Amino acid sequence: MDTLNVQGGYPLTGELKIQGSKNTVLPVMAAAVLYKGVTILTNVPMIQDVYCMIHILEAIGVKIALSGHCLTMDASLVESGEIPMEDVKRMRSSIMLLGALLGRVGEAVTSYPGGCTIGLRPIDLHLKALEAMGAEIFEDGTKIRASARKLRGAHIRLDFPSVGATENILLAATAAKGVTVIDNAAREPEIIELCLFLQKMGVSVRGAGTSRIRIERKKELRQTSYQITGDRIVAGTYLAAAAVAGGEVRLTGIYTPYMESVLRAFQNCGCDISWGKEEIALRSDRRIRAVPWVKTSPYPGFPTDMQSPFMAMLAYGDGVSMIEERIFESRLNLAAQLAKMGADIRVEENRARVAGQGRLHGALVQAEDLRAGAALAVAAAGAEGMTRIADPGYIKRGYESIDQDLRSLGGRIWW
Repeated sequence: MDTLNVQGGYPLTGELKIQGSKNTVLPVMAAAVLYKGVTILTNVPMIQDVYCMIHILEAIGVKIALSGHCLTMDASLVESGEIPMEDVKRMRSSIMLLGALLGRVGEAVTSYPGGCTIGLRPIDLHLKALEAMGAEIFEDGTKIRASARKLRGAHIRLDFPSVGATENILLAATAAKGVTVIDNAAREPEIIELCLFLQKMGVSVRGAGTSRIRIERKKELRQTSYQITGDRIVAGTYLAAAAVAGGEVRLTGIYTPYMESVLRAFQNCGCDISWGKEEIALRSDRRIRAVPWVKTSPYPGFPTDMQSPFMAMLAYGDGVSMIEERIFESRLNLAAQLAKMGADIRVEENRARVAGQGRLHGALVQAEDLRAGAALAVAAAGAEGMTRIADPGYIKRGYESIDQDLRSLGGRIWW
């Protein structure tokens, strides 16, 4: 059985540069399809989702060259709008190619997206927005076909500030005629980064980071080189691991203004933490303070992707903490795996009551999604004895080298 093995009880100490952001690089790669030429990305994370997106892009005609963490994409000859079904089932982020392909070739064919089993994550917001911009959508239960002879700008108000839907609208709007306005747009850092990339390509984008974004393409797109920002969720995961294992770590290569809610949450848990613009230092004596309430919410609130690592950390707390998951209903399933390690967590609907135990023990557990898998590695870092995490492939979707990273800080972890 393929497992990620963690021997707990070893403090984490040292300095680590954080990998490029998964949630930034994927939409930027999709955006590159819109330009009939070369796009160069640096600080690209070597993760499974990037490899999957590369396979998709190659299938539709993009020429790819990958050297180290530098990705060169030549989209001069893109002609196909059909996304391979096997890749769609592996990675939900493939849905963002709908807007890009509609804009580039006037058609996109895909199946319903897969990825992690963390909830329903409907795509109706994506499809309604594209229809408002002139696309015709056909669904047969297994495939989605979108076509548009010419996309047009539109005023779109999202029912929920969906990151994926906002990304799809941004990409479609880049190829549309006229002005597109998104109200109740997602404000996440990944949206800001995508807007910055589009601006560098020559698109007029105003309002990035606010709930209203205005997009207008006034001129031809141009060749662009762009550096992917550090991954805020990976940074938060490693901070949680250091908190439960003890020690002192310094993380670099991360834009900390994007992490304000997470860093404040670590302070509330009693961690000795400080940060500058691009680095974070955390010192821990393993004493985790319980917090009355943690609620996930769209940015700038506490991110749902950090909820799982935070639950693992609070399982070591000195009292009762409450977690409310308001984005993805199945994220709290992690509680059952942490219980195998001795955690006392009671789940009712979208809330979890975490009664900290002070210590957990090693066990055979199972990664059921990307963030839950990483959270089990967090829990294992502070546990007594050996933890074996089954189905660790989920972790590789978003973490380039979690084993090497934690070993470089003194952890005992291996595939």
